[in-house]
Amino acid sequence: MQALVYTFIALAACALAATAYFGLAFSPVEALMLAMLAGGLAVIYMERQLRRRSEARLERAVEELSRLLATDAQAGQVLSQRINALTDVDAGKRLSGLEADISVLGTVVRQVAEAVSDLEQAQEEEREAQKGPMVLSATARAVPEALPEPDIDLSIVEDALSEGRILFHIEPIFTLPQRRVHGYDLTPRMRMDGGDIAAASEFMPVRGGESVIRRIEIMAAEEAVTLLHRARANKSTLTLYVPLSRATLGDVPAVNQISALLEANRGTVPVINFAISEDDWRACTSAERQALAAMMRRGAAYSIVNARSLRSDFSELSALGVRSVRVDATRFVEQPGAFTDIHSSDIANFVERSGIDLMAMGIRSEDQIISLLEDGFGYAQGYYMASAGPIRPDLVGDRLAPVA
Repeated sequence: MQALVYTFIALAACALAATAYFGLAFSPVEALMLAMLAGGLAVIYMERQLRRRSEARLERAVEELSRLLATDAQAGQVLSQRINALTDVDAGKRLSGLEADISVLGTVVRQVAEAVSDLEQAQEEEREAQKGPMVLSATARAVPEALPEPDIDLSIVEDALSEGRILFHIEPIFTLPQRRVHGYDLTPRMRMDGGDIAAASEFMPVRGGESVIRRIEIMAAEEAVTLLHRARANKSTLTLYVPLSRATLGDVPAVNQISALLEANRGTVPVINFAISEDDWRACTSAERQALAAMMRRGAAYSIVNARSLRSDFSELSALGVRSVRVDATRFVEQPGAFTDIHSSDIANFVERSGIDLMAMGIRSEDQIISLLEDGFGYAQGYYMASAGPIRPDLVGDRLAPVA
């Protein structure tokens, strides 16, 4: 294309020279000089136009290259951010959680099969029971057959209640591995006529005596509120676990009394923990479960004691207000398979995902503590670590003062 332009310029210059020579009477030299001048000016003009076009094309190319480089830089920045995010990810925790979920997955099918089997067995037992002369009352308290009767007669306990000789000791629960005090179990004691102190196992009714149990558990709830108020006044933190059973849950006035106590002190005592046995928890009727829900709405939390199995829906338990589950340390160390099909080192983390603490009770030796630490337990209690004792003098109320 450029050659054609230059050819056209040359022809135009020749035509101009011929016109000047023949039409304007220019001499040959003058006509030639005119042709060369016109041709040179045309070439200069053409070269200038071509240079401008080349410069514009080059500028556009540079701009396009700049945009491409900016896009590449942005892509590199995004890639760098993703690499940094991948570097910051703790894959170990995710993998451990995934491994625990996989180990649990195998248990789910078995639990479903066991649930179906238990349901069929329960239906069969119900049909057999309906054929018999009587049906067990649904409100009867679940009592393990191996639990011995107390040594002290029920009438003596009633007299002690009337005379104000029922008091409470506290048994600490420790964190592991720090062995710092996490909280205290509020345990009833009875002052004997001779001044001796009887443990709960010596006088608390096992079969019957629901009215006595209710009175003691209501006293424990009132005492817990008093202690928590005094601890708050002393600017100290105190976590208490108050005993609770179906004897109280099955009595509407007793439930109303505890609910009113919780509601009245909700502003200053936001949470009170109630320790209830697994037998009582599983045997609760619909009315008793409504009582538990009503208490939870007023600030109650629950700790399931003496759990014999950890094959439970802990998310559901957490929704019902359960904040801790306790197992016997000796049985868990010696027979972990009796509690769960999950590996013993994974069960504590699995339970804690639902916001529930797993506690080991009845610690007897240092070897048990080491074994429980390897299994991930965060809380422990037992006479090896500390036994139950009197409440601190600065927290003791007038009702708990020694009786002369």
